[in-house]
Amino acid sequence: MTPLLEAREFSAGYHGHPVVRELDLEVNAGEVVALLGPNGAGKTTTLMALAGAIRPIGGVVRFSGEEERRPLHARARNGLSFVTEERAVFMGLTTADNLRVADCDVARVIKLFPEIEPLLRRKASQLSGGEQQMLSLGRALARGPKLLLADELSLGLAPQVVQRLLSAVRRAAKEDRVGVLLVEQHVHQALRFADRVYALRRGRIVLSGTVDEVAPHLEAAYLATDNATD
Repeated sequence: MTPLLEAREFSAGYHGHPVVRELDLEVNAGEVVALLGPNGAGKTTTLMALAGAIRPIGGVVRFSGEEERRPLHARARNGLSFVTEERAVFMGLTTADNLRVADCDVARVIKLFPEIEPLLRRKASQLSGGEQQMLSLGRALARGPKLLLADELSLGLAPQVVQRLLSAVRRAAKEDRVGVLLVEQHVHQALRFADRVYALRRGRIVLSGTVDEVAPHLEAAYLATDNATD
């Protein structure tokens, strides 16, 4: 089976200086893959380069078997959704207008997150952090992506909200065959919803495998302090 997303000997960083080096990873349709590691390990840099938001320094990225070199906006047209750690909502617009601007199916967002329906006329600036993140994720999933890259969905949110968000991600993988690469600091929550795990430390993958294979060894992967910028 051809991976939906594949990176080989992949390096990325800033101004020619690598933060992550020679990564090999893949994501298949219908699975949730967690990218874990301590602060500074290079997780966000990895997602940004895989999404086309920054240029990789080396290696190859393939999407559905084809080498991918285009920027983020072109990859988005080809089935990529990227949810960053900064909640990408237009604060001055209503919830409904945020969805219209994104040209996504409002009914599908409400099916994913019924909590959104009574908030459609409310400005995004008046939503709670959890509601803003539901809006961001709902908008990304309602476009019907093939691949979702999600960076720190849980940032600053209550555990019950995190569970709602990750449950929606899991459901999209199961029901719609979306491939998901998820960066998450709530390790135990991530392990509940993921199929496989990659653990980064100092810009390199130090563990990979199924959740059952990797979970007993994750503590050791977090012991080192990283000097790279995440």
